[in-house]
Amino acid sequence: MSEDMTELSESNLAEQAYGEIRRMILERELPGGMSVIEGRLATHLQISRTPVREAVMRLAAEGLLLKQGSRSFAVRRVSAAEFFQSIHIREILECEAIRLAADRIAPAMIDDLLAEVIDLGRTPDQSAAHWQLDDRLHLMFARASGNGVLAKTIDDLRTLTRLCEVTYPLGRVPPSTTEHIAILEAMRARDIQGAISAMQIHLRNVATDCMDILRGC
Repeated sequence: MSEDMTELSESNLAEQAYGEIRRMILERELPGGMSVIEGRLATHLQISRTPVREAVMRLAAEGLLLKQGSRSFAVRRVSAAEFFQSIHIREILECEAIRLAADRIAPAMIDDLLAEVIDLGRTPDQSAAHWQLDDRLHLMFARASGNGVLAKTIDDLRTLTRLCEVTYPLGRVPPSTTEHIAILEAMRARDIQGAISAMQIHLRNVATDCMDILRGC
């Protein structure tokens, strides 16, 4: 294999490692505070340690991993205070994203996503699928807003809230499904204010449910 091909192969492996480790963090297979061991990850991913090391350094640069020692990292912990502050800012920004994206999202895209949300609601135990669909719905408005800074900020805040352990219990998948349907149905009806109100209700309910978990209710 030529040197160029070897570099390309290692680059692809590093990208794959990055995507998989990031998924493991966001889906709590690697919970907050857990040490990240390159050798174990390499064994799990069935690749060499070099692309894993590159992926770990990239995740550290993004703030998902924090330096734990001279050569080790741990998954970042997000406090409850950071979570609630982020949810508050998300409400402001995501409602603005809906307003900006109103004329930019094709009706067919809304219809397709609405059908997927309804279908997933029939099998709420699929936690990974729930997170992925949740990402698609919230980021759809952000990315269609036409404001790249807004979209990146919302994406970063969503990552931050996902890292908070208080959000781990997925008992609110059924209510989230109902709330997501309300957002999408309002958008389909071109009721932009209705979609904004539905987004506000959704994010406030998420915050309330997480507060109940903290209080042991």
